[in-house]
Order: sequence, then C-alpha cells, then structure tokens
Amino acid sequence: MDFWRIIDKYYDEDAALRRILVVHSESVARKALQIADAHPELQLDKDFILEAAMLHDIGICQTDAPGILCHGSHPYICHGILGAAILRKEGLERHARVCERHTGAGLSLDDIISQNLPLPHQSLLPETLEEQVICYADKFFSKTHLEREKTIEQAERSLAKFGTEGLLRFQEWEILFNENEHKN
Repeated sequence: MDFWRIIDKYYDEDAALRRILVVHSESVARKALQIADAHPELQLDKDFILEAAMLHDIGICQTDAPGILCHGSHPYICHGILGAAILRKEGLERHARVCERHTGAGLSLDDIISQNLPLPHQSLLPETLEEQVICYADKFFSKTHLEREKTIEQAERSLAKFGTEGLLRFQEWEILFNENEHKN
C-alpha cells in the first residue's frame, strides 16, 4: 500500500501542514516499530504498523487547529473519525480503525457520552495490538514540538488531564511494551 499517495492526495497544497503531519507520523512510526522489533513474541505486523502510523492523523487537515496550521471546520477531537472516513473511502478499513481509535489512549463510550464529545456514540478504544502500539507511540510526540520526544512521565501527565481511565490504559501498555524499564 502506498501511504505517500494518500498523504499527497490530501496534503499537496500546504507544504507546512504536510511537514507537520509527516514529521509527527514518522516519529510515531519509528517508535512503534522499535517496540515491535523489541517484542517479536507479540508477532506484530510491522508493514501495517508503518502504514497505519503514517496515516493515523490524516484527518487533521479537516479540523480547526490553527496552532498546527489546520484551518478546517471541525473540532480537533474529530480528527480521528475524519481520518477514518478518508481511509474508508480509500478502501483501507484496518487503517481507518487506527485513525478513529488513537485519540488520547482511546475513548470509551462512557468518555464520549459523559464528556459530551462530538463523536459517534460507540467505543473508540484500540483493540488489536497494532492499534494499541500505534496509540501508545503517538502519546510521545506532539505536533507543536516536532523535534522532541516526551518522557513516559510527560506522556502520563498529559493523559492524566483527561481522567484516570486513559492513564491506566497507557500504564498497562507501558508494562506490555516493557517501557517501564526506561523510567528515570
């Protein structure tokens, strides 16, 4: 699958936004693939991880997030479902699931309803190991500080702002992916 074709199709006119998307996505892909390489026992699909990590934020161009040069009409929280719609249109259902399930540490139906989020009333939690590893890796990289990888503690603090459910899920992934060994 040629993920560059899809990126070029939706990001051909804005070089600065394309750079933000690509640099962020490459960082996420690199970390997710490092985890996959460190855990052959998980039998992760590395080709899929690369493709899906490169496309997980494809929907940001349709959101209103001027801080990262996005001037669309939708709230940023919707970028995952918007990206999923793009990828479904491209015939990439498995990749679309990564898009819609990577926000925060995934969003439960309870989160969506209790926070009155403008999202479909369904669980948007990562289910497969590939979905989980990409979601996990994504928490270490922002689109505003492209050059920097967050520490586990910084990623945890960022998630904790939105409640304990996502933070606990992230901490389970730390154990699964043996990332807790790298804590200071």
